Amino acid sequence: MESTLTKLAYQTFQQSKSYFGLAHKTISTRLLNFIAPPPEERSKPIPPDILFKIQARLNDLLEVDWRDAEQGVYPSSLLFDNPWQDFFQFYPALWADMPQQWDRAKNNRFQEFSPGVKTEGYPQYYVRNFHHQTDGYLSDWSANLYDLQVEILFNGSADPMRRRVLAPLKRELTHSGFANQPQTRILDVACGTGRTLRMLRGALSDVSLFGTDLSPAYLRKANQLLSEIPGELPQLVQANAESLPYVDNYFHGITSVFLYHELPAPVRQKIINECYRVTQPGGVFVICDSIQQSDSPDLKLLMENFPEIFHEPFYKNYTEDDLNQRLKDAGFEVVENQVHFMSKYWVARKPA
Repeated sequence: MESTLTKLAYQTFQQSKSYFGLAHKTISTRLLNFIAPPPEERSKPIPPDILFKIQARLNDLLEVDWRDAEQGVYPSSLLFDNPWQDFFQFYPALWADMPQQWDRAKNNRFQEFSPGVKTEGYPQYYVRNFHHQTDGYLSDWSANLYDLQVEILFNGSADPMRRRVLAPLKRELTHSGFANQPQTRILDVACGTGRTLRMLRGALSDVSLFGTDLSPAYLRKANQLLSEIPGELPQLVQANAESLPYVDNYFHGITSVFLYHELPAPVRQKIINECYRVTQPGGVFVICDSIQQSDSPDLKLLMENFPEIFHEPFYKNYTEDDLNQRLKDAGFEVVENQVHFMSKYWVARKPA
């Protein structure tokens, strides 16, 4: 009975987030068309049959999310871990920021930053307004709004998609004999605001967690959010993943969520090579990123629309890229691929 009530609460919670995301996007789109209509429609309309497929995929994702919690991959409390304080504090700011985003998108200004934001020393591909967001990834303002923006983009499903890295990670760690203990080290590459690290801590209470990111602002936000939960704090380091500041064969497991579609192709390979270098023999590497044309040809229209609506200059190339081959070129053995809703997963192992 308790399980049934928890599942009902979870379904209601997710449905509410989905409806909220849809309502926000509907209202903001109508407001944009009224206040500052774009000179031309950049995206193509989505046919009803594709919308039905999207809804079916979302339903499947939520069922898997519930099942993993029910089977003990992570506690059911993780299903309800939502940053409510940030929502109430920053949702009004998100609306206040939207006119700047609209103006930036309308006038094709993709490298615009607030006074005081330092852009020196970062790779050129990184110094841009991804998603048209103010200051790209380089300010506290951006870090405070990011998780809320992504949840709205995916109609409340961003966290369920992130959680799909947990089951294969735990399975492969167990397969290689790496226990849930402080001696086991897990790195989250491009950890951003720390959402994936929070989930890793929920699923693996005793391991030593590490996170790297290029943005000092996002690392500050991650430190704030990770300080709210029990357990040893992850060690956070500002670093370019093209040159990770760790010795060879250091980590038992590595995760990376929603990174590779924002990288030029050669950089994808460099970072995968680096992840291979710092992974222990027998260790596991789990990637979560966008679907691709090879696994979701029926959603090709969505993949064509995405870089047109958002500033994602490397996305088209990513959707055609072969990350399985890149993993093999680095030395990994590819264990499996999975697809859940709008995300794809690569599970790879470094040969023992």
